[in-house]
Amino acid sequence: MRPTYPIPVPEPRTEPLTPVPADPAERERESGLARLFELHYTPMLRLAMLLGADDPENVVAEAYYEIYRKWRKLRDARAAEAYLRSTVCNLTRMRIRHLQVARKHVEQPPEETVVSAENAALLRDDQRVLIDALRQLPARQREALVLRHWLGLKESEIAAAMGISGGSVKTHTARGLAALTQVMEARR
Repeated sequence: MRPTYPIPVPEPRTEPLTPVPADPAERERESGLARLFELHYTPMLRLAMLLGADDPENVVAEAYYEIYRKWRKLRDARAAEAYLRSTVCNLTRMRIRHLQVARKHVEQPPEETVVSAENAALLRDDQRVLIDALRQLPARQREALVLRHWLGLKESEIAAAMGISGGSVKTHTARGLAALTQVMEARR
């Protein structure tokens, strides 16, 4: 028979796993970003998806990283949501442009786009039809429609998010609605 030895039990850790920042500004940034993430992660994920991002999770993660880097430059913490939304729009637009250029140089374009399980879970059947129709629109028209009708933003907020004038917002929205109506009626 083997002799039994007592198994040493490690003492519980008293320090937190993540260090608490000593700087009050750093604590404010951490708590502000945590609140922003808690309140707006899912809507930003849906926004990126509706705008046509092939990898909405990465777009939103990069947007949060950008706001983390530039948090101290924000004049007002309440402007963080608008900045985040604008960043998601810009990053999505950049990725779509990059994919368009990359696809021009590929001999055979991919046959079918595979939707991630997370994206599929977010959509119901009736929404899939609308999203397919939205994907057929030009990027600017799609952005204007999603920001206006899905997020319910005002014209000035859409203009700021897209980096265009208010008149251009009206033009993109009107043309997008007309094209979307045409596509949806053709599906009947």
